[in-house]
Amino acid sequence: MSEPLQIIDADGSLTGTVPPPELDNSTLIQLYTAIVKTRAFDSRCMNLQRTGKIGFSVPNRGIEATSVGAAAALDASKDWFAPHYRDFGMLFYNNVSAESMFDNMFGNADDSAVGRQMPVHFSFTEPLKWLSISSPLGTQIPQAVGISLAAKMRGEDAVALTTFGDGSTSTLGFHSGMNFAGVMNAPTIFLCQNNQWAISCPSSKQTVSDGYAIKGEAYGVPSVTVDGNDVLAVYMVMKDAVAKARAGEGPTLIEAITFRLGGHSTSDDPTKYVPAAELEKAEAEEPLKRFRIYLINEGVLTDESADQIRTDADAEMLAGARAAETKGRPVLSTIFTDVWQEQPAHLKKQMEYCIQHYSERDEAVDENGEFPL
Repeated sequence: MSEPLQIIDADGSLTGTVPPPELDNSTLIQLYTAIVKTRAFDSRCMNLQRTGKIGFSVPNRGIEATSVGAAAALDASKDWFAPHYRDFGMLFYNNVSAESMFDNMFGNADDSAVGRQMPVHFSFTEPLKWLSISSPLGTQIPQAVGISLAAKMRGEDAVALTTFGDGSTSTLGFHSGMNFAGVMNAPTIFLCQNNQWAISCPSSKQTVSDGYAIKGEAYGVPSVTVDGNDVLAVYMVMKDAVAKARAGEGPTLIEAITFRLGGHSTSDDPTKYVPAAELEKAEAEEPLKRFRIYLINEGVLTDESADQIRTDADAEMLAGARAAETKGRPVLSTIFTDVWQEQPAHLKKQMEYCIQHYSERDEAVDENGEFPL
């Protein structure tokens, strides 16, 4: 494996090997704030799950810099995101509201998926083009290639980013997507979040390749390895990959070396299988602490302003969760009304029958067709 690109080391100091990207202070603060918001969202979701208010969440702790650095390099007005379920930071960087994300966590009437997806399986068309997240691994990868090719055929100046964990490199979607992108010279960026563990399966049992970036060679796809805990380094390699894709130079595979500090989900306890020494080392190298130190050293933040960002993030998450929790459930009719732009007669008849059926059986369906849960 080649040495990962690193700009900020674990102590928050510049390595001196590569100069940092030229970003203004507002962008640096936006990067930092998105990481902080992701961590605050994680914490609030854990509390909600543990108190039985939501059923499930996927911790992002430790992965935030990879997601946020990647998001910063794309143009949300025209580029496409085909993510997996550990990319909350991309949404927060693009100013998706906490309330709209909690709407999905509760599956309420304002949820963009109208309660038909698992929690954390977000789908948005505004303020960014965000493909609905899927639980099965790797399915979003060939979809991203198709999206980017469609944009290319239309003459649009758009690229597609697809993200996935190290475990997803063992799926058919990864291999078919990479091969198709290489053959078709698709403007697709493949971002592998190598967080070391696919649930309880370590990378050493996932592949005997020299890392994951090398897998691009088989498909003629250029690749690069980056320190995924260094948000500036991730931004730099992603910016380069996006520029190449826009220029017609095809896809890039990026392997971001990071570490999942929480469980695979709220149903998982990583202390049962991750060696304590490995967790301790990962904690010392985690992305939020190093970026905070760097920004304070550079005079972009102070201890007080950094603390205020966290206070504001915690308050935003609490308010978003409380607002989402008070909203009603999706009504039964949405199963039918979401299918067609103009509802055909036979579907309208089925909808009316379904609502009447549940109402007559006294299954908690009111005259508005409240969903029988």
